[in-house]
Amino acid sequence: MIETARELMACKFPFIYRAGVWKPRTSPHSFQGAGAEGLAWLQEVKERFGIPVATEVASPEHVRLALEAGIDYLWIGARSSATPIVVQAIADAIGFAISELGISGLKGIIIKNPVNADGDLWLGNIERLEKTGIPVIAVHRGCNHQPCWFMAHQVRLARPDIPMLLDPSHMSGDAAKVPELMKKVAELGLDGAMVEVHYNPAKALSDAKQQIKPADIEDWKLEIGDGKDTELNWLRAEIDELDEQLWDTIAKRMDVSRRIGAWKKAHNMTPLQPERYREIVERIKSRDESQESRDFMLKIWEIIHEQSLREQE
Repeated sequence: MIETARELMACKFPFIYRAGVWKPRTSPHSFQGAGAEGLAWLQEVKERFGIPVATEVASPEHVRLALEAGIDYLWIGARSSATPIVVQAIADAIGFAISELGISGLKGIIIKNPVNADGDLWLGNIERLEKTGIPVIAVHRGCNHQPCWFMAHQVRLARPDIPMLLDPSHMSGDAAKVPELMKKVAELGLDGAMVEVHYNPAKALSDAKQQIKPADIEDWKLEIGDGKDTELNWLRAEIDELDEQLWDTIAKRMDVSRRIGAWKKAHNMTPLQPERYREIVERIKSRDESQESRDFMLKIWEIIHEQSLREQE
């Protein structure tokens, strides 16, 4: 932690040093963090380099220990953000520490979007935390290595008054993709980024594939967008993501078509089955859409169906 902080000090922009001492992981066999002992390491980083520090909290006990250690920012991860009961318990613990224990000095609460693409839940959690009186920062990290731009756009439109950061590390799960995603900060008018760094990514005990060396970001230029095309860029980001999903879905459909073709050959069936063809056409015609939309869907489906038949031959 000390070496990573030392190397980060060469960066030309302000930053908050974050380190998760408690790491909620999918598997209990993976690295779970150093625990409360790691808070002392964060204290040392703060004192030695004079930079604000942050850590993830997932329970009232985490909140108490972190605040007693003088942590400047608390962050709530995507798994905790998916559970309103957990977020409310954390908010209550922060409020109690401030009002009853007299603990002060907390500069902000950082909350990531839920693991599921639920913008309303994210907004509700932001409101829960705002009742503590501490400034809230939203972090968009995507869902299962997908951007989920629609959800982030929804929250940005609803709450333009709070900062929103991009988390390109978790969004991509790949350090090589982080620089390209960082362009979205300016394009979408975001306020900064939460990036995973490690002085030696090969030795990182958590998320090694998405860690970046501090030297690799030393010369980054975090450009600020002019705001002129921000809304258009959000909509284009949504379209681009939908297109990727569309192409992926069509590719998966063709894979299933090839498997169907193999089964039909094994059972002496021809690729074209008229009954099945009519069934799908009728299903599309019965959709609750305008006639123009149904006609468009039929055209698209005919192209996909023709290719599917070729895949089955």
